[in-house]
Amino acid sequence: MAILTVPGRVELAGNHTDHQHGRVLVSAVHLGIRADFAANSDSIIRLYERDYGDFFVPLNSLGVKPAEFGTPVSLVRGVASAFRDLGLAIGGFDATLTSTLPIGVGLSSSAAFSVLIARILNELYNGGEVEDIVLARAAHQAEKLHFGKPSGITSQLACTFGHTLYADLKTGETERISGDFADMGLSMCLVATGGTHDGLSTSYARIPADMRYIANLFDEGVLADVDPDEFRAKGWDSSNRPVRRAMHFFNENERVPKMRDALKNRDAETYMRLMNESGRSSEELLNNIVTSTTEDTRLLDGLKESARLLEGRGAWRVHGGGFAGCVQALMPHDYFSFYRGEMEKRFGAGSCIPIHLV
Repeated sequence: MAILTVPGRVELAGNHTDHQHGRVLVSAVHLGIRADFAANSDSIIRLYERDYGDFFVPLNSLGVKPAEFGTPVSLVRGVASAFRDLGLAIGGFDATLTSTLPIGVGLSSSAAFSVLIARILNELYNGGEVEDIVLARAAHQAEKLHFGKPSGITSQLACTFGHTLYADLKTGETERISGDFADMGLSMCLVATGGTHDGLSTSYARIPADMRYIANLFDEGVLADVDPDEFRAKGWDSSNRPVRRAMHFFNENERVPKMRDALKNRDAETYMRLMNESGRSSEELLNNIVTSTTEDTRLLDGLKESARLLEGRGAWRVHGGGFAGCVQALMPHDYFSFYRGEMEKRFGAGSCIPIHLV
């Protein structure tokens, strides 16, 4: 048996910028998924895991199956399909998985899972020679086409590369960042507010669709290809949802390298100020906190409670896609135990998850 481990990821900056080919700041975290695996001769991928359940995926049927959207089976089928499309070798294997990633709290368990499948296929059938960026793209294709989640590639990049990463998805620039909040005297956590992502695919899909609508007005396909000054020179109606979301994109896209520099320079004050700006932009312009689809206010409640506890002390923002999931919070070490206690009174024991960058 061979062993592989793939980390989860935390989004530090760049909320909904990736699908518009913008800038992102992401990091792998100390939690992840481990596989003990071995090849088989059956052309079947067999997986055994407590949370996902045991399941088999025959490799003779790799088409998109809408009935499987949102399931781990779809990710396995999707990664194998992406490998085939790329002309890479695939084959069967048996794997027992062990995960320390809580599902549904924004640590990209689905991205880590799909990257893990890609890494196993690479090791067993491609001599371990497939480049990391290709593995990330295969995992992203699986999530986008087979899993039914219209997201960008940020999560797969972080899970594949396994460190803190700044990336400009328009220019292809990437930079490994050697910084950690612990060096700044800060603690980071995610607070699972109890919301579910079920039934939110349409709400998520509207965000890139709204942004593309504005980009199309400038004869471009994504907002990263639109001149920010040209956009801002227009007399927009800010009550228009696509306009507000485009405003968020341009503001957030300019904020990402500033947050990168603050992290690199161990500048806690600047980083937390920018993180709060990012959070306000997501709430007020991106509008990915509450959706009329579910009218679930638990994420909003978590942000309000964090504002009450952290105003003047730390920073807080929505983490990841939004509408459900969790709050990302950052604060001095000596305040963390109090914050954790107060949030767990509200959202339940274990809802506040400490995060360490790797």
